[in-house]
Amino acid sequence: MLSPSPFSLCCVLLLCVPLAFLFTSTNTTTISPPSPLPQDDKSLFRLASRVHPNPSPSNAPKRIAFMFLTTSPLPFAPLWELFFHSNYNWRTAKDNHTPNHDHLFNIYIHADPNSSFYNFSGVFSHQVVHSKPTRRLTSSLVSAARRLLAHALLHDSSNAMFALLSPSCIPLHSFNFTYTTLLSSNKSFIEILKDEPGAYDRWAARGTEVMLPEVPFRDFRVGSQFFVLTRRHAKLVVEDQRLWKKFKLPCVQNDVCYPEEHYFPTLISMQDPFGCVPATLTHVDWRGQSGGHPRTYEAFEVGHQLIYVLRQGRPRYGDEVGGAVNVSDVQRRRHDPFLFARKFSPDSLQPLMNIANDAIFTD
Repeated sequence: MLSPSPFSLCCVLLLCVPLAFLFTSTNTTTISPPSPLPQDDKSLFRLASRVHPNPSPSNAPKRIAFMFLTTSPLPFAPLWELFFHSNYNWRTAKDNHTPNHDHLFNIYIHADPNSSFYNFSGVFSHQVVHSKPTRRLTSSLVSAARRLLAHALLHDSSNAMFALLSPSCIPLHSFNFTYTTLLSSNKSFIEILKDEPGAYDRWAARGTEVMLPEVPFRDFRVGSQFFVLTRRHAKLVVEDQRLWKKFKLPCVQNDVCYPEEHYFPTLISMQDPFGCVPATLTHVDWRGQSGGHPRTYEAFEVGHQLIYVLRQGRPRYGDEVGGAVNVSDVQRRRHDPFLFARKFSPDSLQPLMNIANDAIFTD
């Protein structure tokens, strides 16, 4: 019987090394695809309610979740594309690369699934969450916003602030300014108003005393449906069941049924009134309202002066009326900048693009 020579043993070992590496690497690099998120709201919210209320990891850059709630295409998508790249002076650029803030933001879109005309591209590609139909004067708009919050919470643990936007919204500042403003705050920005005209009728829109005992009239609040929430408050919204079971009930008085303007301000006011700035950072002009909608800015109105005027506006803080009552001294001294504005007509896009670099993204 021949004994193996040292040379033959070395050859065998050398042949075995690649095989061992192949089997080892195959076993250790197989990664199961992530499980899809539940499509039923109950399971989705239950899962989202388990996330950590603080952004993580703590040493990672915090992100802003930009959440677009729409039943139409996004007419100002090109302007938003510029916004997400607006820290860059492309006039002096020497190359063709377009820098971005991909590590500082995420985009989520809730789009009516019954519509087939969506064609989201650029930064908006593949950002639509599982959506359901929405309709005014129902709780479906609240459900859509909660759905966006749940997806944003579950998708990225570094999402720290959650901004709800409409398709008619535009940015009023550069991305850097917006990011710095929001991430320098540890509070939500949500309009919370008490004793507004018609508040009792809104509270009783589902029937007299239907909201009791969970939501007594003294705790009922009104405010803009467009807000910026901290991660802690976003989690508070998706895990809420007590108030939601009341606000999701159908109204019997549709002319005063605006759940999206009632649920969020009431919930935050009841659960954590000192954890928020009671004001919206989305400018809107209700003086020219029509059919329950605020004034719409038309293309011929767009210019440097309009952007200046919108920026100079001061949010209304809580129940402040004429700078006087029911607000703290701190709130009276506040002058947070409006970061967004609505409503703009779709044909305003080109005039807005024309002044984007010189007016909107110049802080």
